[in-house]
Amino acid sequence: VTLSFCSYIDDSGLGFLSCFKKLMSLRLKALQEITSAGLLSVAVGCKSLSALRLMSCKNVGSVEWLDQSRYDFCCDFLKDLTLARITTEQEIGLCCLLRKCKALENISLYYALGVHDNDMITLAQNNRNLRSISLMLTPQHCEDYVYRTSLTDDSLKAIALWCPMLQSFELTFFGCKPDYPEIGFTQEGLVMLIQSCPIRDLTLSGANIFDDEGMKALSCARFLESLKLVRCIAITDAGVHLLARSPSLINLTLELCDGLTYHGVAEFVRARKLESLTIEKCSRISLKAVQGAAKTVHHTDDCPGFKEWVERCV
Repeated sequence: VTLSFCSYIDDSGLGFLSCFKKLMSLRLKALQEITSAGLLSVAVGCKSLSALRLMSCKNVGSVEWLDQSRYDFCCDFLKDLTLARITTEQEIGLCCLLRKCKALENISLYYALGVHDNDMITLAQNNRNLRSISLMLTPQHCEDYVYRTSLTDDSLKAIALWCPMLQSFELTFFGCKPDYPEIGFTQEGLVMLIQSCPIRDLTLSGANIFDDEGMKALSCARFLESLKLVRCIAITDAGVHLLARSPSLINLTLELCDGLTYHGVAEFVRARKLESLTIEKCSRISLKAVQGAAKTVHHTDDCPGFKEWVERCV
């Protein structure tokens, strides 16, 4: 069941879904009248849910529905979880839910306030079959009075240690200034994760901490098949040039990378190893310059990737 922008559906209406004991997939987007109470009734009643996607439901402001210790919220079959713009609290919120989830394969957290390292550590320790993690982070005021993204390398270490099947990893930073350490991760932490897990699909967006040294590590990642770089301002032509050595890379997307030029992708033109090359809104890379770099070349001065991002999390 998918309910999007249904302004007249409130908790009582949503509660009817709890009668469908075999409901397996529920996607709620921008339902402004529902609250934690309505969501709780569905969570308790629908024992067979394997996919839950809660996005931009602004009145779901309480963590009550996440408190497993108080309610019989069964998530034994939950494999796909997406939470966008929700608020959680330490120990009684998301961490409590993730402690009971044992079958998760895909998780997406988009601008979730209050998410901490403990949540990600709990996730990793309890879900060894995780195959995909997507994180969109923005700076917050943390306990140590530092303004930064709330997750640190401790989260990456836990994922690297406990998630041996992780194949897809997306990391998007929004609103992080390049001249101030507002990102809680380090490049060393990211490289450690990439080297520890069999990641085939990697997306880095707004990752100001990732530079040519990080690209050097990517060039040695033996499982990496698809790479997407968006607004990664510390990466230069030299870093992209190194990627041509990557043993498995066949799909490359560069978006909003105005610091890159033809010289960065020239080696791909010579090597002709790529299946697909996508260039979006990179003002210094022309279509003519990348012709022949891959079997399929897509070049645009528009930015459809940004529209996709808005669709996913707003």
